[in-house]
Amino acid sequence: MLEALNERILNEQLIHATISQPRMRSNEVKRIKLKPVMVKERYHIQVEYQYERILKHDNIVLADFPAKLEAIFADFRQAQLRFTEESVHIQLSKKNKVLWKQNAEQVTNASLTHNRKKQYVLEENTAYPFLVRLGVQTADGKVKQAKFDKFKQINRFVEMIDDSLSYLPKDRTIRILDFGSGKSYLTFALYHYLKIEKGLDIHVTGLDLKKEVIEECAQIARDLNYEHLEFLVGDINDYNDETAVDMVVTLHACDVATDMALARAVRWGASVILSVPCCQHELNRQLQAPALDIMLQHGLVKERFAALATDSIRAEILSLVGYETQLLEFIDMAHTPKNILIRAYYTGKKPSAEQFERYERFTQLLHAQPFLAKELKIERP
Repeated sequence: MLEALNERILNEQLIHATISQPRMRSNEVKRIKLKPVMVKERYHIQVEYQYERILKHDNIVLADFPAKLEAIFADFRQAQLRFTEESVHIQLSKKNKVLWKQNAEQVTNASLTHNRKKQYVLEENTAYPFLVRLGVQTADGKVKQAKFDKFKQINRFVEMIDDSLSYLPKDRTIRILDFGSGKSYLTFALYHYLKIEKGLDIHVTGLDLKKEVIEECAQIARDLNYEHLEFLVGDINDYNDETAVDMVVTLHACDVATDMALARAVRWGASVILSVPCCQHELNRQLQAPALDIMLQHGLVKERFAALATDSIRAEILSLVGYETQLLEFIDMAHTPKNILIRAYYTGKKPSAEQFERYERFTQLLHAQPFLAKELKIERP
C-alpha cells in the first residue's frame, strides 16, 4: 500500500487526501489532510493536522515524505485520496489488512497555490439545497455575507458529527433526536451529511415547543424530500415515544432542561451526546464556598464561574456513567461568542474510586447538589 501511494505521490500526482479514524481514541490529532504546494519554487506536500480546536501545518519536501506517510498510517486507519487520474479509498484493519478501492477520474491537475484558506466540510462554492432553502447560500452556492457565521458554525457541527461516526451502529437504522431544534439549521445539516453525503440509514426527529417554527421546518423537510426527518411540537419531559436512541443533540436548553435531556439520553443508552447548555442558574443559587469568596463576591465573575463549574460537573457525571466526555468550544449562531459544547461518547468504561473521590471533593467544595446527579442517582459503588 505504501509503495503504491508513494509511487503516485513522488510522481506529483496527488490532488488532495484526507486521512482519518485514529487507531487510538486518545490521539489528539483527529484528521490529517494532504495537498501539494509550492514553497519557494519547490514542490512540497502540505500536511494539515486537525485537532479538536486548532489546525497545524507542516510542509514536507518530496524526498522526506515516504517516511512521514508511514508514520501517519501507524496512527490512522482510513484514507480518501484524489490523484490526477483516479481516486483511492483505503481502509486498514486493526491487524493492518488493507482494503483498497480505486476509481478512474477525469484527468485533473493539482493546484499548487500555497495558501491557508480554511477548508470546510461543506464547501463554500458548492450549492447545498438545505443551505439555499434556509437562506444561508444563494442559488449558485455563494455564502451570504450576513450568514457566514452560521455557515462556519454549521461546518463546525458537521465536523463533530463526522468524528462521531465510529460510535454509531452500522447494521440498523440510526435513531437521532434533537431537543430544542429551533430553526433547525444544525438539524438539517446533520441529516444532509449523514443521509445524503454518507448514505447512512437514519431517522431524525426535531423537537421544539414553538409550533410555528416546527411547522415551517416540517414544510422545508417536505420540500427537500427529506423523508426520514420529522419535526414535532413537544417538551423534553413529555417525549416518551422512544425506548432507545443512538444520538441525542440538545442546543441551548435553559438551565436544568439541559440536565433533563442529558439524563434522558443516558437512560436511552445514547452512544453519542452533543449538548450546548444555556443559562446555568442552578449552581449559582447553591454556591457556598468561602475559600472562593475573592471571586464569588463579584456577581459577573460568580455567574461565569458557576457556568463553567456546572458544565465541568456535567462532563464528570457523564464520565461516571460510562462516557468519554470532552468540553469543546462552539460558536453561538445568534451572537457568535464561543460557547461550550459537551460531547460524550459511550464506552462503558467503569469509573475508578479516585474519580468518585475527585467528583465528591469538587461538589462538596462548592456545596453543589447537581440536578443531573439526582436524576442519574450518582452514588459511589
